[in-house]
Formats: sequence, structure tokens, C-alpha cells
Amino acid sequence: MIKFKRNITTLVFSIIAISVCLFSCKSSEKSTKPNIVIVYLDDLGFGDLSSYGATELITPNIDILANEGIRFTNGYATSSTCTPSRYGLLTGVYPWRNSDAKILPGTAPLIISQTQQTIPKVLKTAGYETAIIGKWHLGLGDGETNWNETITPGPNEVGFDYSYILAATQDRVPTVYIENGKVDNLDLNDPIEVNYQKNFEGQPTGVENPELLKMKWHHGHNNSIVNGIPRIGYMKGGESAKWSDEDMADTFLDKVKSYLSEKRENPFFLYYALQQPHVPRTPHPRFVGKSGLGPRGDVILEADWVVGELYASLEKENLLENTIIVFTSDNGPVLNDGYFDQADELIADHTPSGGLRGGKYSLFDAGTHVPFITYWKGKIEPKTSDALVSQLDLLNSLAALAGVEANIEDGQNLLPALMGKSVTGRESLIVEATSRTALRHKEWAMIPPYKGAKVNKQVNIELGNDSDYQLYNLNTDPTQKVNLALSEPQILQELITRFQEERGSLNHTIKELELK
Repeated sequence: MIKFKRNITTLVFSIIAISVCLFSCKSSEKSTKPNIVIVYLDDLGFGDLSSYGATELITPNIDILANEGIRFTNGYATSSTCTPSRYGLLTGVYPWRNSDAKILPGTAPLIISQTQQTIPKVLKTAGYETAIIGKWHLGLGDGETNWNETITPGPNEVGFDYSYILAATQDRVPTVYIENGKVDNLDLNDPIEVNYQKNFEGQPTGVENPELLKMKWHHGHNNSIVNGIPRIGYMKGGESAKWSDEDMADTFLDKVKSYLSEKRENPFFLYYALQQPHVPRTPHPRFVGKSGLGPRGDVILEADWVVGELYASLEKENLLENTIIVFTSDNGPVLNDGYFDQADELIADHTPSGGLRGGKYSLFDAGTHVPFITYWKGKIEPKTSDALVSQLDLLNSLAALAGVEANIEDGQNLLPALMGKSVTGRESLIVEATSRTALRHKEWAMIPPYKGAKVNKQVNIELGNDSDYQLYNLNTDPTQKVNLALSEPQILQELITRFQEERGSLNHTIKELELK
């Protein structure tokens, strides 16, 4: 009898021990999944960081990520403009496959299908909590948005548990923050109205009321005036909800810090989409004049400070060593993008493109060739990688990191390259610029013939248009000065064939670049 009781006791303790083990193993398994943060800048060029060769701008906080993580020398956005690149980043699908993936007005409907896979959706299947804080610019609602009610569909309907966003861009109306589909701090007695076609009676504009401006417009950007800055589009009402431009970086950062401080059992994915250095460039007074390069340089230093604050917050919350950070930009640089802010005059010896040809809006390399960094303290060893990687690959790669499968056809799983375990990236990539596309394959860049101006004189950027094919060896000619199309006919034909197999016929509508 005593022996029987001992056996029962032993069995009970064994069951308890097994249960505790199973629970702790499961908890341990959950805790090993890393948090994921994507820091996405707006119009930051390949040469805008000191870790990427800049000497006139020093960016020590971003440099920590680059110098202690992997600094990719061949990192690409999918497009040379904002909306298409954001679409490609979040969906893993080439933006040229979606005719609506173009620079959107603030009133555009959501262009991501609610049935479509996105990074946050995929990560949610792995138990992640998901958030976007910052710039959205992928459309909201169904095209008939009532800004005074819950705005849907939006980020929350395509995978984000939490969203605190600006609808489009800092230079477009509505100039309000939106939290989980509702305009923040809105007084319903002062309803918001937005129109991109005509002004509201009695509302001042940049054209008719220049005396009200603290920032003058160069091209476009001359509709409704908010905070002394003329915008794209017309807006009436919502005075209590309008943002303070100079405080925007602090506002988003405060939301990020609050999000990181929340106690949670599950890992999180944070898409932190900064507005710098997009126009209007409105640095907080703390940063005015700090760069010596005018407002554009000042807001880059502001963005660098923001990254430092993000890093410190992750460290404070004991999250840093279990968080992978991906840092990149939506497209290449532009100086004068619609306002007189002395970006051209004060550029001095700084080269935002890092010597690459073109810039924002361009099919030349500087349009999509951007800073691209992965950092994970203690897990990623410092190195420079020449692997060809695209933001298109983040969905499949991050899914693999989280332990779930995602097979978006356009993207690739390049997790080994992103973690520094491999020097092999993708072999080829199609890049896009305002509906025009080109091929990057190994060391080659091939641009098909396109009609249209060779240079957009408003922004003074070469667009890549030419009546003939263009072929460049980026290993030997990174500045794309020597067109080898005639001297390398076999290579050119191989690339044309590859491009057409992936892209299809070029019999699609090509629209002339129009900056509003």
C-alpha cells in the first residue's frame, strides 16, 4: 500500500513537471520570436548618411545601425516615388502590377485589397501584434471619405492592429492625424471638408493670399494654407485637429515610445514611417540651422535623432536584443520639390545621391538605389554586403524569420542575406518610375526607350527617358555615364528578353510626369 502511494505521488509529480516543462518550453518558444521594426524614411538619398559616404552631414545614430549591422550597397526600393514603393514594401508585389499604385491625393481610396497578403497580416499568423506609426499614403476609405466619421477601410483592415498616421503626405490635405480610423482631436462642430478639384468659398490659398505664407511655393503646392504653408488640395474645417508641422517628428516619436512601453506577451511588428526629408521641410526649432545645409539637412539630422531615440527606447524597455531593425527609404533624393527652402542653394559639397545618376522620379539608379540596413544586436555581425536586395523581399523574408511561410511571387526569401549568413541576393529586379519600368540584372541596368522630357526642369532631375535603349554596367560605371547598348548587343538582347518575360509588353499607357 505504501509502495502504491509512493508510485502515485511520483506519477503526479512527473505529470506536473512535464506540464511545467511544456508550458515553459512553449513560452520560451514564443519569446524567441524577435520583434520587428521597419524604419522607413521619405526621399532619403543613397548619399545622405555619413555611413554611406556623406561628409557634410553626420548621422551618428543611423550610423550605429549601419556600422554595427549590415550596410547593403545594393539595396533598392521598388519605385522612385512614394506610394508605389510603400505598396511594394507592404505587399511584396511589384507596384506596376497595380494601376492604382501611383502618387495619390489625400482623397484616394485604399489601393491594397483587403484580401491581399501584407507584412502585418502574415506576421499576425505567427502571433505578432502589429502597428503603423507615421506616413501612410496608400489611400483610405472607398473614395467617398467622410473625415468626420470612422474612416474605413484603412491600415487596420489590411493587418495593422494599431495605426496612427497622416493620410497622404505632409504637403497634402487633410493635415490631420488619424488614429485607428478616426481623426485625432477632431471637434465635430467644426467638420472637415476636403476637395482636390476646387476650393471652398472664403478659404485662402497660396496663389491668392501670398501675404499669409511663411513658406513660399515654387511649383504646385499653392492650394489651401495650413500653418502658413500652402498645400496640395483644398481643406476646410478641423482646426482643432490640424497638426503642428514642426512638432510632427516629436508627435510620432511619442506614439512610438508609448507603443514600446506597453507590456505584452507577444512579439510585435512596428512599421515606423517617418516624413523626413520630404517637403515641406519643417524641422523642430531644436534642429533649425544645425546642418548648415538648410531645412533639408536639418530634417535629416532630426530623423537621425529620432532613430537614436528609438534605439534608446528599445534599450530602456529591454527589447533591443530581441528586435531586428530594418532601415531604408521609399525612393531617392530631390532638392527643390515644390517649395523655396534653399535646398539647392545651400547644398554645398553634399551629394544626396551619393554620385548616382538621377533621383526621385527617375529611372536612373538614384531613383530607387537607397540606403538599406539590417541591425539586430548580438545576432547580426557587422559587415558590408553587396547582395542585391529589394524592399519587395521583406514580406517573404520576415515571414521566414517569424517561422511562417509566405510565397509572394514577386518577392524572394532573402533572410540569409538580411541576417548576414549569405552574400547571395536576388539576381534581377524590375524598378519603376511614374509608370515606366527598367531592369536591374546582376551588374547591369537596362532602360527601354521612353518618350518624354529627358529632364524635369521643375525639380532638375534626369528622368531616364531616351529614344534608344540604354545599357549600363554599374560595377564599372556606377554613375551611368557610358551607354553600352550599341557595343554590347548580345547582353542588351538577353536583358530585353528577360525584361519582357517578366514585365510583358510595353504597350501600356505611359504618362508624362506632372508635379502638382
